Amino acid sequence: MMQKEYASVTHNNQFRYTVAEGKQYNDSVHAQFILAKNRGDSFFTFNDTEYFIVQEAEDFYRIMQVMPVAEITNFKGIFAVHPKDGFAVSEDLKAAILAAIDSGESKFEFEGDLYTVKSQNRGYVLGKAENAALESMLIIDPAEKDFDIGFDFKYAAEKVIRSTDSGTFSVHGENFKIDEYNEMSVVYLLKPSGEKVPYAIVSELAVQPSSPEIFLTIDFKAAIQKAVLNGETSFVFEDESGSKEYTITKLNNVYTIKTESPTHLISMYEPPSEKHWLGTDGHGMDVLTRLMYGGRVSLLIGFIVVFLETLIGIILGGIAGYFGKWVDMLIMRIVDVFNCIPFLPLVMIVGAVMDAQDVEPQVRIYYLMLILGIMSWPGIARMVRGQILSLREQEFMIATEAVGLRTSKRIFKHLVPNVIPQIIVLATLGLGNIILYESTLSYFGLGVKFPYASWGNIISAVSTAYEMTNYWFVWVPAGLLILLTVLGFNFVGDGLRDAFDPKMKR
Repeated sequence: MMQKEYASVTHNNQFRYTVAEGKQYNDSVHAQFILAKNRGDSFFTFNDTEYFIVQEAEDFYRIMQVMPVAEITNFKGIFAVHPKDGFAVSEDLKAAILAAIDSGESKFEFEGDLYTVKSQNRGYVLGKAENAALESMLIIDPAEKDFDIGFDFKYAAEKVIRSTDSGTFSVHGENFKIDEYNEMSVVYLLKPSGEKVPYAIVSELAVQPSSPEIFLTIDFKAAIQKAVLNGETSFVFEDESGSKEYTITKLNNVYTIKTESPTHLISMYEPPSEKHWLGTDGHGMDVLTRLMYGGRVSLLIGFIVVFLETLIGIILGGIAGYFGKWVDMLIMRIVDVFNCIPFLPLVMIVGAVMDAQDVEPQVRIYYLMLILGIMSWPGIARMVRGQILSLREQEFMIATEAVGLRTSKRIFKHLVPNVIPQIIVLATLGLGNIILYESTLSYFGLGVKFPYASWGNIISAVSTAYEMTNYWFVWVPAGLLILLTVLGFNFVGDGLRDAFDPKMKR
């Protein structure tokens, strides 16, 4: 058991918004509302959309979004109204529209609704203001998980709370009543049987659980509010699981509610032992197991990238070398363009974009393979093109032309196989470079992400000098494996180069 954060409480002094169903209203629009309110404006524009601010009470505003509902054309003084999908224009509304145009007004009211008329392309656009969001400093939370605290409910409830009405209201055919409960305002659902069911909690305190899996009951929120308002440092709350003590600590405007909770302790940075041959890392994971999984990922990336770059290089290099002339020039200019692209800045940009888009770690691995493969093919294409330029002039190619073989067969059955030894050598040597690339990118946080393992991100997990010097068993094995693997593939590449080089044979 140990003290862990259970909930947090703040005195709310900021506007929070509730979006109407089917409307678009985000943090950017909310920021524009704050600026407009501070200026004293009654409307504002964001992304070519107009919004009107209607003050319902102190610190309580209704935001109306102007939606285009009809187009108005003017032909030699004759106006015609063309409504959009699902919108009906009555004769009275049409007369009100024409009256607004004649008087030069940009907005008018009709049967309780607000309309706007905006000039556009020799005509006009008719807009209707519809409820988009509520802006309020009052917190209304559901008393149960499945209770709906939407726009309609909050609008009706806040109008009653901020007025001197009887305290009852109806939403979607259901009746509600606002009453006191343990010194806290609560909205009750009135059932036909006369039973009162707590439906929502009204407070100026924002109470948030520490985890989405935790739901704070109405009784618990009432106990928190009472303790915070009375300046208490702890309180005892009893529920179905029994009685438990909670402590309250305050830092600036935030109250942190803590309680003792069962906690599973993990063996972080445990040194090598019989149980963990290479010890454990900062997450309590077995280093040897992570190395095995990391090797699989690193080698998989290496082999797939080498296959991809070899495939692209053979196809484009073979076509450029065989056809020559403008085809060769075009493909070689493409190669020059790829060689001019700064690899590391490009990968950093792509990594930042994937971080912003919250790309899953498994999908991120495939993107990494694709980027490395696409950026690494020009070297193989140049080599294949150079070899084929000399091979195409030899006698066996004249023979293939004489027997009438099609072009694709000449390139990929007779020319490319003669370049295979050099391709194998390049691919083998390039495999080590790809593993180094992946390890470097993962070390900088741009490659394989936790919880997936690669040799690079195993090393990057050790980020401080203290960890590097005291927990060497976490990163040294991964570094040695990278070293041995790259050296091994380089030795294989050197051996294949010597084996396929005619000058080395005696």
